[in-house]
Order: sequence, then structure tokens, then C-alpha cells
Amino acid sequence: MQDSDSESNSIDQKLERDRKSILDAAAAGVGPKLRVYARLSGPGWLQSAITLGGGSLAGGLFLGHMAGYAAMWVQPLAMLMGIIMLAAIGYVTLSTGERPFQAINRNINPVLGWAWIVATMLANMVWSMPQFGLGTAALQENLGVPHTTEWLYGVTALMAVLAGVVVWFYNTGSKGIQIFEIIIKAMVALIVLSFLGVVGALAMAGDLPWGKIFSGLVPNFSLLFSPAGTLMETIEAVPGIGQQFWTEYVVNGQRDRMITVAATAVGINMTFLLPYSMLARKWDKDFRGIAIFDLVTALFIPFILVTACIVMAAAHQLHNQPAPGLLGETDDAGEIVVADSGVVNRFERLLEQRVLWELREGDPDLYDRIGSDPNRLEVEIAERREALSDEDIRIAAIVIDRDAWDLARALDPLTGSIIAQYVFGAGVFGVAISTLVILMVINGFVFAEMFGKPGSLFYNRLGALVVLVVGGIGSLTLWQDEARYFLVIPTSVFGMMLAPIAYLAFFAMMNNSKLLGRHMPTGIRRIGWNILMSFAVVFALVAASLALWSQNRVFPGTNLEARYFGLALIVLLVALGIFLHFKRRDADDERSE
Repeated sequence: MQDSDSESNSIDQKLERDRKSILDAAAAGVGPKLRVYARLSGPGWLQSAITLGGGSLAGGLFLGHMAGYAAMWVQPLAMLMGIIMLAAIGYVTLSTGERPFQAINRNINPVLGWAWIVATMLANMVWSMPQFGLGTAALQENLGVPHTTEWLYGVTALMAVLAGVVVWFYNTGSKGIQIFEIIIKAMVALIVLSFLGVVGALAMAGDLPWGKIFSGLVPNFSLLFSPAGTLMETIEAVPGIGQQFWTEYVVNGQRDRMITVAATAVGINMTFLLPYSMLARKWDKDFRGIAIFDLVTALFIPFILVTACIVMAAAHQLHNQPAPGLLGETDDAGEIVVADSGVVNRFERLLEQRVLWELREGDPDLYDRIGSDPNRLEVEIAERREALSDEDIRIAAIVIDRDAWDLARALDPLTGSIIAQYVFGAGVFGVAISTLVILMVINGFVFAEMFGKPGSLFYNRLGALVVLVVGGIGSLTLWQDEARYFLVIPTSVFGMMLAPIAYLAFFAMMNNSKLLGRHMPTGIRRIGWNILMSFAVVFALVAASLALWSQNRVFPGTNLEARYFGLALIVLLVALGIFLHFKRRDADDERSE
């Protein structure tokens, strides 16, 4: 008990020393203040740990593969919008000292509060699935672990045990856990430094088109509706009706990848992590300046540098380039390159998809006659598949979803093809484990908050265990026909649909005088906050709308597409929120009388 009291007193003493340093530096001028801010920064680096995870890595690689340098603006813009809203929730939390979940329920609307915390929980569980996919793909496709079902289950179990042990003993101070964390951080640093090195090597060799890179930093929203210029030229070489199919396919792919990198820049679970990590440090209103400084220097700048390098490396090595082994090419020794069976299967399914689309769109009468006869339809598809043009086959080989082995080629300019596989595999495995651990930790906070037991070790571990179980089972049962790296795309699209919940909640909190009281921004500061937050909210709503509208799969046993269920849920939440708002207002009026 005495040790606990002594540790608590030590923390409080450090907090007061930090507060004095901030106040003294603020009085001394900008230079001393920035030096103190740099020394005391903290929560922003925690945000970086989850942001620079598997989602950002795979999303950046897939974006560079599909859109090249043309979409380099997406991640900086998404991060800027996220920083604005993180700064807002940080300001509210540090000004009031209240836990955000309770503050939203009490001062804004319980529907918004519960929607935020439940959405965060869902995001944690959904985003854990691709972490298992990334880790198993890295070991099997990059590091030589056998491609068997037994090994797939074994690697998944290994990841679950490693992450579970770390989280279980997270607060014990165990020396072994500290060593494990150092190893994981080193593996993550390996992949980050590797991509920085790739761009450095390409720049020194003069292989980077700086004009395209800088123009790619300028927002170009036409990419939501038309292919990137270089791919458009390849598509235009396709004869006949095929151009329309490939244009739609590429646009949908670009849009999903843009949504992915936007969702992984600042996910809804990050909006939950930041305020609670600040409260855990016992920061208050005197730390508001350092909180914003921390977000810019520890989150925004590192994120922009690293993700830009990832997109540039992928664009240089993969964009508008056929996947190896699909077009009969040979290696340096004159041997025919053989693609992985999974890549070949996805390639053939894509070509069949192209043929079936042409049959439906180009010859609907024939499709109506044979569509109900599987045998005749199969024969027709096979005949048309054989008749596809070389240009059709080439564009299919270019846009096919890449696996881990192919994505690792982005490191070739720095390490060579063999070492690239090992560096990439080890780094990605570390990224997957570290991201999985943080998702589990966040979900532990969520469970403790939902059950009204903040600080409870039991509920923290229960929430973490739920993420582990759902993520592991989901990765083994969903999207098995896809490249496991590609799990990042559908899960991130889902995550983007949840983001506006947090953004709207924080916007309402920053404009709630009952909650902020004397800390409410006034005058030009309030106008500035609202302008910036409005941009962020609109950005989130547009991205979420695009993500929702892309969900056109039909639910089994119904004729309804998934997006209509999503719209119905939104309408239900809005109606419930309005009902509770007026019910609460009537209750307040009765009490005032």
C-alpha cells in the first residue's frame, strides 16, 4: 500500500513539475515554450503507434499500386481533418476534466455517446481481422512458412498468444514484456526505415518523377470518378466494350483505396484513445497547448513522411505494372516466371468477371436465354474468355489485387529482391502485432467505460479478449478467396462509415456552453474552430457516404442491398436522437418551473 501511495505521489510531483515548466516557458516566449513542449510530448506518439500500423501500410501500398502518384494528397488531407477533430476533443477533455463518454451522454445526447462507443468497439473488432491477415501473409508469403491450412491456423494462434500475453500483463511491468515490446518496436521501425530508404535510394538514382509527385499532392477529386491518367491510357488501348468494364472496375478500386487510407489516417478508435490517454496522464487545461503541439509533431509530421514514402515506393514499383507470372514473362536466367496459385486464381476470376459483364451488357438477349442453364453459361464464358484481347489480359494483370510477396517488391530498389522479402515480412509481422495489441488495449478501455468500471482490470482484459477472438476467427473465415493483405480494404471502408459519429459528437461538444462553461471559445477563436471543424465534418460525411453507397452486395435471402440497411440504421439513430433531445428538453423545462 505504501509503495502504491509513493508511486502516486511521484506521479503527482512530476505532473506539477511539468505544469510549472509549461507555464514558465509560456511566459518566456515561443522558443522556450516549444522546447518544453518537445520534451514533454507523449499522447501523440501513442496515436502514431496505431496510425502507422497495418492499415496505413497496406492501404498506402494498395493506393500507390492502383492510383500511382496521383493520389498522394489523400492521406495528408485525411490526417489534417483528423488532427482538427482530435484537437477539438483534446481541448474539451483537458478543459473540463470529464470523461468524454459521460460528457456526451449528459450534455449532448446519449444516442450520440453510445453510438460513438459502440462504433469504436466495432471498429476495434473489425480492424483486428486484417492484422491477423497481414501477420500470417508476412510469415507465409515473405518468410517461407508453408502455405498449408495447418500452418495458417498455427500462425494465427501464435499471433493471438503473443498479443494476448502482452495485453494480459501490460500493467505488471514484467521485464519479459518490456523486452518483447522493444523487439516489436524494432520490427516496426525496420519497415518504416526501409521505405524511407527506398525513396532515398530512388531519389539519389534520379528515378523519381518529382513533377508528378508534387502535382499528386494537390487534391484531385476526379479520381473518385475516373481512373488515374496512366491507367486510363492503358484502358483506352482495350478494344470495344471492355473499356467500360475496366473503367468502372478501376474507379471502384481507386475509390475504395482512397477511403481506406482516409479511414486509417484517423480512425474512430483513435478518437477514443486520445482523450483517455490524456486523462490517464492527469493532464488538464494547462496542457492544452502541448496537446496540439503533440498532435502536429508526433502524429501529423511522421505520418505524412512515412505514408508518402510508402505510396511513392509502391507507385514506382507496382503502378501500371503487370503482376509477375501472369503474362508469360521470363526472369534474368531465361526461366518463365510462375505466379503463386492464389494470384492465378484471382486473375482468372477477374477475367471471368469481365466476360460475364460483357455477356450481360453486350448481349442481354443471349444471357436471358442461357443464364438459367449453368452448363451453357459456363461454356459461353469459357469461349469468350479464350477470345479476350491481349489488352484485356494485360490490364487484368495490372490491376489484380497483389499479395504480400508482390507488395514486398516495393523495397527492391533498396535491398534487392531476396532481402526485400525478409525485411518486409519481419517488419509487417511486427506492425501487425503492435497494431493488434493497441486495438486490444483500446477495446479494454471501451469495455470498462461501457460497464461503468473505469480502471477495472477485469473489464479491460475482457474487452481485449473479445477483439482477439473476433479478429482471429474473422480472419480465418472471411474473404478467404482474396489476398489476405486485401482484408484491409473492406474493413477500412466499414470503419470510414463510422467516423462521422465521432466528428459530429466533438463538433457538438465544442459548441456546448453547458459543458465548456468559461472555457468556451469566443469571438474569432470560436469562428476559427467552427470553420475548421465544419470542413472536417463535411469531409467525414462525404467519405462515409461514398463508403456506404459502395456496399451494394445483396443480403442472403433478400433483394435488399447492404447500403439500404445502413441507411435504415442511420435514420433510426437520427430519429431516436431527436426523440431523446426533445424529451430531455421537456424534462429540463419542467424542472426549471
